[in-house]
This record gives sequence, C-alpha cells and structure tokens, in this order.
Amino acid sequence: MTSTENLRDRVAAQLTRARDRSRLLTDAVDDHDLVRQHSKLMSPLVWDLAHIGNQEELWLVRDVGGREPVRADIDELYDAFKHARSVRPELPLLGPAEARRYVGEVRDKVFDVLERTPLEGHRLVDGGFAFGMIVQHEQQHDETMLATHQLRVGEPVLDAPPPPRGGPVGPAEVLVPGGPFTMGTSTEAWALDNERPAHQVVTEPFFIDTTPVTNGAYAAFVADGGYRDPRWWSEAGWAHVRKASLVAPRFWERVDDRWYRTAFGRTEPLVADQPVVHVCYHEAEAYATWAGKRLPTEVEWEKAARFDPATGRSRRYPWGDEDPTEAHANLNQRHLAPAPVGAYPAGASALGVHQLIGDVWEWTSSDFHGYAGFEVFPYAEYSQVFFGPDYKVLRGGSFGSDQAAVRSTFRNWDYPIRRQIFSGFRCARDASRDELA
Repeated sequence: MTSTENLRDRVAAQLTRARDRSRLLTDAVDDHDLVRQHSKLMSPLVWDLAHIGNQEELWLVRDVGGREPVRADIDELYDAFKHARSVRPELPLLGPAEARRYVGEVRDKVFDVLERTPLEGHRLVDGGFAFGMIVQHEQQHDETMLATHQLRVGEPVLDAPPPPRGGPVGPAEVLVPGGPFTMGTSTEAWALDNERPAHQVVTEPFFIDTTPVTNGAYAAFVADGGYRDPRWWSEAGWAHVRKASLVAPRFWERVDDRWYRTAFGRTEPLVADQPVVHVCYHEAEAYATWAGKRLPTEVEWEKAARFDPATGRSRRYPWGDEDPTEAHANLNQRHLAPAPVGAYPAGASALGVHQLIGDVWEWTSSDFHGYAGFEVFPYAEYSQVFFGPDYKVLRGGSFGSDQAAVRSTFRNWDYPIRRQIFSGFRCARDASRDELA
C-alpha cells in the first residue's frame, strides 16, 4: 500500500470516528432535547450537528472537491460569527431528521472527494490538512456537545466505565530547568495556524505541580473561606465572584457536611483525588495565590510537557513522539470524568509531570496571541480574530477531547469567566536561588 493510500485510510478512519461520536451524542436524546437550548452559553445540539456538516461541505465538498453546493441556502444559519449562541434557537434551523440527512449526504460526497484528491500539490491538501482540519473541527464540536450534555437537566443518557484508579506520583512539584526549548511546531501535518511556527523560547527555572489541583485540595481553599476573602482574587476576579455569587466550582453542592458533584445527570460524593473541573480562570488564579503559587505561563506549561533534558529536544507528547494510547491519557470520551491523579504513569513527561494531556483543560496565565511569524491559514476566523487580552489560553485537553484534536502544541482559549468547559489547572512558582543551589 502506498503512503497516499495509507493517508487516505487514516483520514477515512478519523472522519468515521468523529461521526460515530457525533451520532452517539445526538442519538442519546430525543428530538425535543435536540432542538431546545439547555443553556444560553450553548447552541441547541441540532445546530452543532448541522454546523459540523456545513463546515465539512464548505471546505471539503466545495473548496477541495470543487463540487456544487449541497445546501448553499443554509450557509448563513450555520455561520458561527453571524448569530450568537443565545439566539440560535430562534433561527429556522434544520430539524433533527433533516439535519441527519444533510450531514449524511455531505459525508458521502466527502468520501468521494477523498478518493479523488491527490493529497499533495498545494498547501490545503498536503498531508491531508483540510481533511484533518475538519476532523478536528467535528471533534471540537463533539466536546462542546458533551459540555451541553453536562448542562442538560434530566435523566442520565450517557454512560461510560469509570476511569482507572490513581497511584503514586512522587514529589508534589517538579523543577523545570531554565534555558532554551523549542515551542510550537512547523512539522505536525495537522497542526493549526496558532500552533505555528516552531520557535525557540528561553525560560527561567521554575517549579510546576506534578499533577493538576485535585478536588480535595480545592475543597480546602473553599473551606478556608476562599470565596469570601478578596485577598486571593484579582480585581476582575473578585468582581466576578460577587456578580455571579460564586461559592464553589460549578456543579458542586454542599449537603450537610459533605460536597457532592453532579456530572451528566448523576449526583455523587466528590472524589477527593480527581482533578477539580469546571472552574474558571479567576478561580484557578485565586486558588494559586492562596496556595502561595501562581498559574504557569503558556510557555512554562509547554516546556514542562515537551522538554526532554536528556536530549534537549521537544517531544510531540509528554511521554514521547508516539500517538496516545489508553495507557497514556484520559481522552476520547472513554470516561465521563477526570481520572484520579497518578492514573497514567506511562503518560508522564520526561521531567516527571503527570496528566498534562487529557483529564482537564488547564488554565494558563497567558493571553491568546499569535507566535512571532504567525501566518493566517486557512482563514482568520479560526485564530486571529480571537487574539488579544480578552481570552486566556488553556492547554492539554480533557477527558472529553479526542486525540485527533489534542497535542502538546495545541492551544485552546476562552473567556476567563467560563466554567461550563471541562477546565481545571495546576500551579507553578518561581525557583529561589537557595533551591537552585
């Protein structure tokens, strides 16, 4: 089999995996749940489904394939920049049956385009990039739909086995040496524009937590009056705490003397050694200040994840260059919760930092911007329009992320008040001269 045939098979398999997941998330509920809005922060599930098909049609059927439009009349309805999520239920959207027929018809045409496309010769198709972009787009929307399921009220409709048990992780912090390392990528075929180009960055030595902050550790902050004490919060963070009346992470509930958490329709006692999830940037920053630490910068996070001190090179993933397996990370919606710390020793970085990939998206202190040498490709609306101080960068993916859409170079971003996403964090701190000596 030729390399092009191998690539086609890989693309087809990834497209099918993504569609299987979309189908699972939309078939799990009835038509009423598909068309209604479960939160003003989210689109109706049926909008996400048709939007997935529309983006696939625009890029693969029309642009790559040069085919006639399937449904040009709906382009504006499913343009994410034309209509805010809060008003999408009011639009004349495709109904569930029509949306399913539409995405099916588009996918049939895409497979035909895939068979007839050389996958080389110009940048959009080199290495199957446009197909990989659409795979990642669908998986990203699948994670968004999973977040909508978390916001849905009603009987549980999703099921998955529990994550593996935790284990020992060594010291609470790891020292990351100062000096240069290569950040970003210029070689990953499906990397998106904001991950490019590869460039050298120099850091000072710093300590980073071996694991994400756990429910148990965060509960100590809550018990210490963390949400009532403005000392730990930035000015913007404290204003948000008061405006939103925050008292604990989202989906936590205090019953008598015990914390419970609701996940996908099931309310259970809080698991102390699982990473805390559904906290916003301001909450993460406040906890870090209370703990005498800070959030890592995006540069620090990536160095902790990729830098191999034995060779000086940057790995694709914390554990090396091979793709993730079930032993490495909690990805692919395989479980419906973060795994306890220490559950993936095979996924630790060369420096001994655990669970950097999967489980929870990790807030960093960095604003979202392009790297030096950034070039828009293939459209500004993917990254560039979000650059600036309004968005904070998150790294590493969550249990709801698919491995096709997560790399050690992958960058996510959101408003610092958002916590419906599967977001957590770990802390960092500067290294003192005495500690270095």
